[in-house]
Amino acid sequence: MAKWTAKHEAPEPLEGPVVATVTGGTIIWFAMFLVQLPFYGWFADRDLLWWVWCCAAGGVLGLIGRWYVRGRDAALKRHADALAAQGTAPGPGPAAPHA
Repeated sequence: MAKWTAKHEAPEPLEGPVVATVTGGTIIWFAMFLVQLPFYGWFADRDLLWWVWCCAAGGVLGLIGRWYVRGRDAALKRHADALAAQGTAPGPGPAAPHA
């Protein structure tokens, strides 16, 4: 791996509707949890309760993720507004070293 060096710069990261994506995933995890609750006894009889609790954990982690991406989105907007106030266009991040 020491002989390998990048020949070109890394592409810009893809940005999309991150908050909406995380919110949708969180809703799906909670929906799966709620759908499985009536069958709690069936899962318990077969020693498969981890399915139910995995969905609950996915929903809770989705709430944490939603809080995180909303804060990240707000920070990116604040940064872009600060650059616009200075009259500087937002550009790519720090340049990668060239070999």
